[in-house]
Amino acid sequence: MNLDLNHLMRPGTLQLSALPPLSVYVHLPWCLKKCPYCDFNSHEWRGQDLAQTEQAYLHAVCADLEASLPLVWGRSVQSIFIGGGTPSLFSPAGIERLLADLRARLRWAADCEVTLEANPGTFEQDRFKAFRAAGVTRLSIGVQSFNDDSLKALGRVHDAAQARAAVAEAASCFDTYNLDVMYALPGQSKSALLSDLEQALAYKPPHVSVYHLTIEPNTYFAKHPPSALPDEDLAYDMLDLITAGTQAQGMQRYEVSAYARPGHRCLHNQNYWQFGDYLGLGAGAHGKISFAHRILRTVKWRDPARYIEGASSGQATAQAEEIARAQLPFEFMLNALRLRDGFDLSLYTERTGLPISSLQTPLEQAEARGLILREGSHIRPSERGFDFLSELQALFLA
Repeated sequence: MNLDLNHLMRPGTLQLSALPPLSVYVHLPWCLKKCPYCDFNSHEWRGQDLAQTEQAYLHAVCADLEASLPLVWGRSVQSIFIGGGTPSLFSPAGIERLLADLRARLRWAADCEVTLEANPGTFEQDRFKAFRAAGVTRLSIGVQSFNDDSLKALGRVHDAAQARAAVAEAASCFDTYNLDVMYALPGQSKSALLSDLEQALAYKPPHVSVYHLTIEPNTYFAKHPPSALPDEDLAYDMLDLITAGTQAQGMQRYEVSAYARPGHRCLHNQNYWQFGDYLGLGAGAHGKISFAHRILRTVKWRDPARYIEGASSGQATAQAEEIARAQLPFEFMLNALRLRDGFDLSLYTERTGLPISSLQTPLEQAEARGLILREGSHIRPSERGFDFLSELQALFLA
């Protein structure tokens, strides 16, 4: 798909006073085994030559980047996130090459955050240290649980001992890192959840991301639902335990699913939640790019082979469309209301190019229902709004 830059630069219905911060997301789609709950664009590694495939894919990502450069000329990159799949399947040398390609073609902010997702199942002694030397500044480790029975129920390829070894290694190599932990797992009790939480917090992690196990369409669990899932009341109790436990360790719940110590919030995800821009590279990667008079969403070819083929001919983008003016209030609020601290209404105008009046009716409805708190021009979700976030977000649907 050809992107018409002349059209993107023409006057339109929006009037953005400034372009938002820019991040880069790179998708590395392969994993050792597809987890039964996963609905991401991930593909099981099935005996391909790893080194050869890695080189071909990185070449495609570089070609994708070069074709995308006109969309972001002159802009500085605030953060880079390498997700998957399991990016830590790629060699440290491959990650170093990827970052070198990005650095050679984009202007990085001096404090650019570079996150790599890692799976304990790919952990080898000194591997994380090598990723750090390659230029990664932040690791995000998909622990999910420290309980072998829970890990087996989730279809994870690692066990509890590997999880502990991976976290210990990350703590010794990185100044900041994240642990992914899941709750409301099959057969999980409050005491089992507390054990997972205590083990995670024993490492004093700078950041923890917590996810409720949900059954997503088109997954193995959607066709074969696991038994003994905690009910809604128990799941809420578990989340309360997590929030209390992290708070007792000096961590703040700054976003619906994210807890951090001071100075360790994820810059990349904050840019998403504040409706910033991100250039998506890699198979199935989504992007959002703002121009003076319009906002563009892009999607790259999902199948890795199709993506590699398309990128080599400058055709890595499968879809590109402008976000309709009527959709922008919901798109912005879907993200911004996830933040505990909320946002100033001036940010809405700056990031969408729309007047504050376009939010007036749903804001009044949300305030009347006790779902938001207003302090001058500042909006943030109330305790009730945070607990019933979907209900709050739905008020802003066009």
